[in-house]
Amino acid sequence: MADYKIEVTTGSMENAGTLDHIFVTLFGTEGQSERNELDNFGFDFTHGKIGTFTIKTSFCLGTLLLVKVEKDPYFIHPEDEWYCSKIVVTTPDGDAILFPCYRWVSTGEQVELRGGRAMKVFEEEHPLLIDHREKELALKKSFYQWQIIDEEIPHLISLNDSFELPAEIRLSKLKTSEIDHTTLMIGIELKLKGLVGSTEQWRNIEDMKEIFWYKKTTMSEYVTDHWKEDGFYGSQFLNGVNPNVIKRCSELPPNFPVTEEMVKPFLEEDSSLETEMEDGNIFICDKKKMDGIPARYYNGEPLHVTAGLCLFYLNPEHKLMPIAIQLHQQPSEQNPIFLPSDPDTDWLLAKMFIKNADLMDHQTVHHLMNTHYLAEVYTVATLRSFPVIHPIYKLLIPHFRYTLHINIGGRKILFGPEGVLSISSLGYEGLTEVMRRSLSELTYSSLCLPENIAARGLESIPNFYYRDDGLKLWNIINSFVEAIVEYYYTSDCEVQKDSELQEWISEIFTHGFLGNKASGFPECFNTVEEVIKFITMVIFTVTAQHSAVNDGQFDYNSWMPNGSLLLRKPPPTTIGDSCMETVLETLPNVGETASFAEMLWMLSERHTDVVPLGSYPEERFDECDPKQMIKEFQAELSYLSEEITTRNSQLKVPYTYLNPTEIENSVTI
Repeated sequence: MADYKIEVTTGSMENAGTLDHIFVTLFGTEGQSERNELDNFGFDFTHGKIGTFTIKTSFCLGTLLLVKVEKDPYFIHPEDEWYCSKIVVTTPDGDAILFPCYRWVSTGEQVELRGGRAMKVFEEEHPLLIDHREKELALKKSFYQWQIIDEEIPHLISLNDSFELPAEIRLSKLKTSEIDHTTLMIGIELKLKGLVGSTEQWRNIEDMKEIFWYKKTTMSEYVTDHWKEDGFYGSQFLNGVNPNVIKRCSELPPNFPVTEEMVKPFLEEDSSLETEMEDGNIFICDKKKMDGIPARYYNGEPLHVTAGLCLFYLNPEHKLMPIAIQLHQQPSEQNPIFLPSDPDTDWLLAKMFIKNADLMDHQTVHHLMNTHYLAEVYTVATLRSFPVIHPIYKLLIPHFRYTLHINIGGRKILFGPEGVLSISSLGYEGLTEVMRRSLSELTYSSLCLPENIAARGLESIPNFYYRDDGLKLWNIINSFVEAIVEYYYTSDCEVQKDSELQEWISEIFTHGFLGNKASGFPECFNTVEEVIKFITMVIFTVTAQHSAVNDGQFDYNSWMPNGSLLLRKPPPTTIGDSCMETVLETLPNVGETASFAEMLWMLSERHTDVVPLGSYPEERFDECDPKQMIKEFQAELSYLSEEITTRNSQLKVPYTYLNPTEIENSVTI
């Protein structure tokens, strides 16, 4: 006789428990057990409960390979899915083996769990496990399939409704209810105020402060008070929601004929534009990717989108100041260069049109495509290419929590023909073209923060907190990934012969980057170092980078004059002909402003169901070493959080978006 101790953990979320009968069958190298019901004569599987049972077998099963779990109905009780977190089996020899589950189990379903240490495909030896591995991948590939909605943007999951996803992939009931409640409360407030669908123009700027009664943040109120200031405008290109576009300018583009006389009044006394460029104090934002893209029609007339250029000067006070703006790529009499010395509203409008183009680029490319869509590519490729026992699956799957659900829903309510972004200046078709152009130019190095910062010449610009915090985060994540990957891959040869790992990167290269070899993205892995770098980029993208480009949207852009996705009037073509009424006519009307503000509230909302960066509530690794690596990763993140908090306490405008305590472990909103 042999006794096996079975410890079963039921999930702690709402309705995770079951009254149904739970059966377990153990499979070992020497045979299998009987089908045993787990029953201690009580409610053994209520939510959050850990139940302990004993299975007796007539012989030792040898090395344990699989645990089969089944759920049969309790009398005439209606179907209630059961969330099984994990099963730990202690063998007669005293070895405790973890069998992670972390999924919902339905009546009549048979779930076979792999346990023990993580295994790569070439390490499998037992025929039962080889067969189980192959069947698991075949099943997942048949379910998680690719869909091409446009030949020139990343491919997406083929499912069109989040309810088609397995329950464990969908949002939790708690998060769903919180989102529904927030949506309801926003809708009620906006309707009570008569803002929803209103086509009225704002009578004055001050009225915009009353869009929401209670939804304000310290930062959103700061923006409301300081949005006109050039120093604050410049700082947003470093520490606002789109810190990935500005770069050092060592030579003016030939189509941007800024002269010494134009900008000399805004430079340090006795200095020159040439000198400041040589000293590395001149920076540029160039929106040439927008050039030639038709804007959408508005009230029967086409809107206007400016593929502009903005020149910045880092002054002796370390403030990044805009000093020249040209709103179209080709200079002409109808395309003057605007200066800070121009009439206030002319300069204000020029800055607003640059910001309008920047926000559409931000929302479509740096937020939606580079984080959400690429996160979806990484997620689908992971689900299709790796069985749950693979070490890279165990490492990555916590970083894809809720991503598929959020993206499927987002394509309907945010980025779709009827989504909120369709009322931007470019509209759905125009924004899709921006995405197409951006993907064709996307490079691997641009998604790797150290290379991105160096390529843009931003290594030494002061007060660049996105860079400072981001590089520290990159290094912490890289060290963690390096430890995990080198633990499982002891040589480059092991990387090369892991067919599942090679299939994973091939799928990402094909479906994410559309096989563009010029992009520099790997299509296969040859070395351990290549795997470490790529996985570092993946985790950084779906955690830190998403937080940087998403979480500050309400703070910076709920005050629509600071940055709007829609501008209704044409950009200025002359100097001296605008007034504050022109600004009001250019900004979105009342109903459009309300729609954008509602979207920004939803995108920046914090929910109760949050897993911070570095937290791994699901226990997937059975080995001690990876568990210790996770603890060290968490400690490094904690040290960085303390450092950032201390620094922010001394800043007039704190930068919080890359504080590890504020970053989610995946793209969940």
